[in-house]
Amino acid sequence: MSDSLEAVATPQAPAALGAYSQGVKANGFVFVSGQLGIDPATGELAGASAGEQAAQALKNIGNILEAAGSGFDKVVRATIYMKNVDDFHEVDDVYAKTFTGAVKPARVAFGGNNIPKGALVEIDAIAVQ
Repeated sequence: MSDSLEAVATPQAPAALGAYSQGVKANGFVFVSGQLGIDPATGELAGASAGEQAAQALKNIGNILEAAGSGFDKVVRATIYMKNVDDFHEVDDVYAKTFTGAVKPARVAFGGNNIPKGALVEIDAIAVQ
């Protein structure tokens, strides 16, 4: 089974903070690990607001998808974790500017999460190749 799994990595997204891959290709899908709004050039959160962090997290996801030979137009599922659910509309506004195709990904979004590095938002995604 491990022969059908391929790690995806790019310097255009932050290095993993733990024992996981930035992404994994398996059976025609790309599974992107949760991305914080960390700027890979600085290693720091890209801003103080949930919207700024969501924008950077999505940029990181886009770079990982590109490295895997996929893209935002092929995302089938996303999950948004927020520290504070009151940030939903701000995060959703940024998210909506990223997913502009006729078919939007299935999605879950919820708050009340303690996220590493004191981040306000974490987003993961599943795409087809």
